[in-house]
Amino acid sequence: MEPGVPCRRCDYCRSGSYNLCGDTIFAATPPWDGTLAKYYVNAADYCYKVPDHMTLEEAAMVEPVSVAVAITKTANLQAHQTVLVLGCGPIGVLCQAVAKAAGAKTVIGVDVVPSRLEVAKSYGVDHTFMPSRAEPGTDPMVHAERVAIQLKEELGLGEGADVVLECSAAEPCVQLGIYAVRRGATFVQAGMGKENITFPITAVCTRGLTIKGSIRYLTGCYPAAIDLIAKGKIDVKRLITNRFPFEKAEEAFELVKAGRSDVFKVMIAGVQE
Repeated sequence: MEPGVPCRRCDYCRSGSYNLCGDTIFAATPPWDGTLAKYYVNAADYCYKVPDHMTLEEAAMVEPVSVAVAITKTANLQAHQTVLVLGCGPIGVLCQAVAKAAGAKTVIGVDVVPSRLEVAKSYGVDHTFMPSRAEPGTDPMVHAERVAIQLKEELGLGEGADVVLECSAAEPCVQLGIYAVRRGATFVQAGMGKENITFPITAVCTRGLTIKGSIRYLTGCYPAAIDLIAKGKIDVKRLITNRFPFEKAEEAFELVKAGRSDVFKVMIAGVQE
């Protein structure tokens, strides 16, 4: 089930952009409670039948896959494009998988955590790249441009990638993404971190880039995610590193909060009778 139900009446909903509805009731977003309960009431048309062969764990992973589908749809991803994904956490890795399923020619995963790059490699990216950290006192834009040149040279990208999917929310990665694309490329910001960052806006203008934000899911993303998992095009179970019974849900949240490099996706089982 989609955890967010819009008002259905505003101009955004009526035009099909229900992800932009300002009156969406979204589970676990205050003041609305989440789904850590035995029963949860949801609108019937925001619930989807999953195939009989799909496990409950796979069904639970439909939500993050739907986010990845929405991000690639926002980018208007086309077959045979080069896609640069910044951040190899769950959403970044799933974006890489969706981009591959959509026919991307080359998919590159970028992260500063070696274990996450290893996950990305096992998930089918063509290349991975670990950017160097800026030396103290270095201008962040100078560093970003320098790393972008290195990335393009090492991976043979010529002028740069066709599409950037920014899934890390890390300020240096956002800056890197602007310089790592070709002129006229599309940059989609999906990661949410600091509310305000230093952003190379002049480079956006002079390079003629299209900048988009991605939030939640677009029309058709849930059915598409179910189809990708059901047909084996995306193996979501490999991303689950830790499992907790319902009664230990708080421990699961604390584990995620700790930010350990060996923890990727944590699953909380439903209430057992």
